[in-house]
Amino acid sequence: MKPALDAIRECLEGSIPGVMATCAPDGTPNVAYLSQIEYIDGEHLALSFQFFNKTRRNILANPQARLLLIDPRTAAMYRLSLHYLRTEMEGPLFERMRAKLAGIASHTGMSGVFRLKGSDVYRVLAIELLPGAALPPPPARGSLLAALRTSAQRLAGAVDLESLMEATLRSLQDDFDIRHAMILLLDGGGEKLFTLASCGYESSGIGSEIPLGEGVIGVAAREGTPIRIAHMTGEYAYGRAIRDAVSQGDSAAQLETGIPLPGLAESRSQLAVPITACRRLHGVLYVESPQDLRFTYDDEDALVTLASQLGLAINLFRDDGEAAGEPVNAGECASPLAGVPVSVRHYAENDSVFIGDDYLIKGVAGAILWALLRDHVERQRSVFCNRELRVDPRIRLPDLSDNLEARLILLQRRLVERAACVRIEKTGRGRFRLCVKRPLQLLDVSAGGRS
Repeated sequence: MKPALDAIRECLEGSIPGVMATCAPDGTPNVAYLSQIEYIDGEHLALSFQFFNKTRRNILANPQARLLLIDPRTAAMYRLSLHYLRTEMEGPLFERMRAKLAGIASHTGMSGVFRLKGSDVYRVLAIELLPGAALPPPPARGSLLAALRTSAQRLAGAVDLESLMEATLRSLQDDFDIRHAMILLLDGGGEKLFTLASCGYESSGIGSEIPLGEGVIGVAAREGTPIRIAHMTGEYAYGRAIRDAVSQGDSAAQLETGIPLPGLAESRSQLAVPITACRRLHGVLYVESPQDLRFTYDDEDALVTLASQLGLAINLFRDDGEAAGEPVNAGECASPLAGVPVSVRHYAENDSVFIGDDYLIKGVAGAILWALLRDHVERQRSVFCNRELRVDPRIRLPDLSDNLEARLILLQRRLVERAACVRIEKTGRGRFRLCVKRPLQLLDVSAGGRS
């Protein structure tokens, strides 16, 4: 039986580069290594067109080619006979290949080198299994369809955004046997992603940020397509942009306010999947592994499906808490506190908040916390609801699409992680309590000085 193209998809991963042979009109052969092969369907594949080289000239003059592929798990060798059909320079195929190439380029620091000019589409005329000894295939992993079924049940049982995040991570660990993952959501400004939940790392990285277009995560978000790197391609770095702290001065720009993005010291397989719903980007589901070839095409298909359900659930819970939260009694007072006051500094420049000398959070979450602390100190309030925060002019939410519930979860988890003397406890749908254990001394530092 002749091999089918969809049965050898793992040969297209690039961990072992494919070798392409073409022939010039005068009969001169040319052999070149390929940087990207994209599976289209059972009869077609696409090769990246990046350079005006001899292979390109040959294929335009003589549209026949041979492609040698090696299975990275068994070392079985396949020879494909190809017929060139066309070059696509726009459309879904081109955009998908361009996004993947951009993600790999950003991942390896080669953004200025790897640029896709077109997607060359070929018909696969024949596939031959070449003679030679091959290794036995690795043991089959658990059923991904069964994992999807279980994960769908887990997500269906979530009652709010926080339990949805927990259900997703638990499903990745227990159902898919994925040990390192994070869920990042898009901020209201649409320019950055922030980490809301993670598992498997020494530091959770809750609150860490990454711009759209940076690394496989940022490019997957910007282009709206999954990006999978199945093998080690170079130095693992996301450009976390952790700035050196400056020992003097009060400006927020001179203080360390970066939360490191979590990640493995040596990540050999990565998969970033956009989380979307109703034609709108909500965030990115990212998984990684220290094992080469951990995530296959089938894993990508399964996690794209999981991310779709996650996106619909996020969309459902986005405003659920705000609709349920009724205005609370502003006269409800917090209990008097005793002890030495704790200094809390707020920098208006970027809404960063420090408790003592410990950096906590910045941005929208920082503005929320500062508004809550001011109401606690000035008005002795301890009970709040999501709806009032949405319209509070002090917080300046980017727009009505910003996920306020996600900001509160982020803030709640950061307070716990930093062992702060302040906690946020949910008391019902759209309602929560601010719990303060020590007296607070608030200091607001404006862009031009202290206030």
